Amino acid sequence: VQLQASGGGLVQPGGSLRLSCTASGSIFSINAMDWYRQAPGKQRELLGGISSGGRSSYVDSVKGRFTITRDNAKNTGYLRMDSLKPEDTAVYYCRFSVTTPKGAFASWGRGTQVTVSS
Repeated sequence: VQLQASGGGLVQPGGSLRLSCTASGSIFSINAMDWYRQAPGKQRELLGGISSGGRSSYVDSVKGRFTITRDNAKNTGYLRMDSLKPEDTAVYYCRFSVTTPKGAFASWGRGTQVTVSS
């Protein structure tokens, strides 16, 4: 299973971006789709996730600004980020809990850079 993340880039403060993460390979099902980020010099932090049933949850620092959705038919998860701040600058990662013919495990995307700057 491979996860391909895209959609990062440079955005001005107050702007928006939408990240995508698509899984490919031999997949029976995708359970949780989670999003993380890692800022320079900091540990990777969980931002939130969405269950297979579509229920999403977020950490307080992004609640109300970030929205996680998914398209099960496309094996794709999305992270919509609004009202971006310079402190949102980080590499963003997706992590899917996947069930395959070989079993269930977590798979990480490589990350996509988001830079919020004027």
